[in-house]
Amino acid sequence: MSEPGLLKRSIAELIGTYVLVFLGTGSVVTTVLLIQGTDSIPGNSFNVGIDIAAWFAIGIAFAIAIIAMIYAFGHISGTHINPAVSIALWATGRFPAKDMVSYIVFQLVGASLASFTIVAILGSRAVATGLGATAMFDGVSYGQAILCEAVATFFLMLTIMGSAVDKRAPAGFAGLAIGLVVAADIIVVGNITGSSLNPARTFGPYLADFLMGGTNFWWQFPIYIVGPIVGALVAAFLYDYVAEAKENN
Repeated sequence: MSEPGLLKRSIAELIGTYVLVFLGTGSVVTTVLLIQGTDSIPGNSFNVGIDIAAWFAIGIAFAIAIIAMIYAFGHISGTHINPAVSIALWATGRFPAKDMVSYIVFQLVGASLASFTIVAILGSRAVATGLGATAMFDGVSYGQAILCEAVATFFLMLTIMGSAVDKRAPAGFAGLAIGLVVAADIIVVGNITGSSLNPARTFGPYLADFLMGGTNFWWQFPIYIVGPIVGALVAAFLYDYVAEAKENN
C-alpha cells in the first residue's frame, strides 16, 4: 500500500492540530468561564484561579486529544501536530524539507481554525478568557519562560523519539506515552508559561485573540518558538547519540 501524498498527509496534520487546539485550549476556556466572576482580574483573567485540579483536567484534555490523533493519523502523517517536532525530525535527517514546510503551514492553519471555531461557538465570552493563550505568569522572566518551554518540550520530544521514532520501541504504546508526558508537563509547568510545547498551539489562540479584539500577546510569541524548538532539537540529537537510534533504524 503506497504512502499518502504530501497534500493528504498535510491535511491530516491540519485536522490533528485542529483537534488538539480545539479540545486542549477549549478546556482552558471552559475552566476560566467556570471561575470568572468570582476570581477574575482585569487584563489577566484567563490565567487566574486555575488551581492544580484544573491544571490536571486541562492536561488530561490535551492528552486525550493527542492520543486520539496519534491513533487516528499516526499511520498517515506521523501525527507531528507540532512545528517543533517537524523541525527536529527534519534536523536529524528523518524528514524532507519540503514536507516540513508543508506540515508547519497546515499545522498553523489547523490551530487557527480551531481557535476561530471556539469564538464562533462561544462568542465574545471566549475572547474575554484569552482563548487559552499561553503567556508568562507573574514573576516569570522572559528567559525563565524560554527555559521552561525548552525543558518541557525536551521531555515531549524524548518520549516521541523513544516510543514512536525508534523502530525498536514496543508497538502500540506511542500515543499513550506521548499523551501522558504532555499531561504531566501541563500539570507541572502550566502555571509558569501555560505549557505550550508547541508553536502552533500558541499561534492559533494568539491570532484569533488579536483579530477578535482581545489581548495582543504577540510580544511573547518568541518564547513559544525558541523554547519548544530548542528543546525538541536537543532531545532528538541526544536520543540519537545515547540510543544509537539511526544505526538501528
